[in-house]
Amino acid sequence: MSAAEEVVAEGHQAVEAVPKRAMTLGTTTSLVVLAALLIVPLFAKNFIIFQLTMLLIYGLAVLALNILTGGSGQFSLGQSAFYAVGAYITAVLMEQFNINYALTLPVAGVICFGFGFLFGQPALRLSGVYLALATFALATAMPQLLKLNFLEHWTGGVQGLVVTKPDAPFGLPMGQDMWLYYFTLVVVLAIYIFSVNLLRSRSGRAFMAIRDNEIAASSMGVNVALYKTLAFGVSAGITGVAGGLSAIAVQFVAPDSYNITLAISLFLGMVVGGVGWLPGSFVGAAFIIFVPNIAEGISKGLSGAVFGVLLFLVIYLVPHGARQVAIVSQQLIGKFKKN
Repeated sequence: MSAAEEVVAEGHQAVEAVPKRAMTLGTTTSLVVLAALLIVPLFAKNFIIFQLTMLLIYGLAVLALNILTGGSGQFSLGQSAFYAVGAYITAVLMEQFNINYALTLPVAGVICFGFGFLFGQPALRLSGVYLALATFALATAMPQLLKLNFLEHWTGGVQGLVVTKPDAPFGLPMGQDMWLYYFTLVVVLAIYIFSVNLLRSRSGRAFMAIRDNEIAASSMGVNVALYKTLAFGVSAGITGVAGGLSAIAVQFVAPDSYNITLAISLFLGMVVGGVGWLPGSFVGAAFIIFVPNIAEGISKGLSGAVFGVLLFLVIYLVPHGARQVAIVSQQLIGKFKKN
């Protein structure tokens, strides 16, 4: 075996590839989940609807990170920075320029795409833990940058900005929370379908080739530098849209809301959901939203310790996250049908 073949073989063993059909749920399962997402809010209280909205928003942000890490193999602890930029763009455009909330989301996505693409340029020289540290520095610096004096007129400085929650258009008979939920659901579904098609496209295959082995991908003609920065840009753009949706849902933006804790939570959601499995992004989002509340319900004084124990159990029992549970469930259903 030649040296090049050995490198390719080692890279193939080091990273488990995700088959195309394993990126999404089956058609029947997808329809059942979609029906549940459409029906449940009709019978839920406003607080539950708000939590479901935040689940979709965090799921979108985790999905963006999944494209970057699960798709192209680049680790990032700086997603909270792009999330913050998207949130502030939406808040400033809505409150300072009176622009319709729906129109602010594409603007947030495009600007964050450019921000992420530019950040990806110097990050090309870094990989592994060094790239993670560089993105960690970005997440740490962002809250302080948003507090700068020359931006205070637009961002509100330390005090932040209050965002007006939109009413349902065309006189639709539904409250603000329900309308925002369905609006968020439409946006998330559109981006989810885009993400699935992206990873199944030529660009997606290039991402995964780079993830599996950069040297082999380069030898096959893949422009490694272009596709790595493109992955950063796409991930940042989607995260920016999620940040914009969060600003509308929470009705408030402030620098300290987008600290490193948020970045770690998104990374945790990706791991719990299963790296490279897009539906798992929303399972991971549910984990980071609901499990801390469960831990606090068990013990208010030791909620952090209880959360740590629950997280340890999840990682120990299902190291590949929700994706592993889905595969095992599918195998059990298959055996049951045969019997």
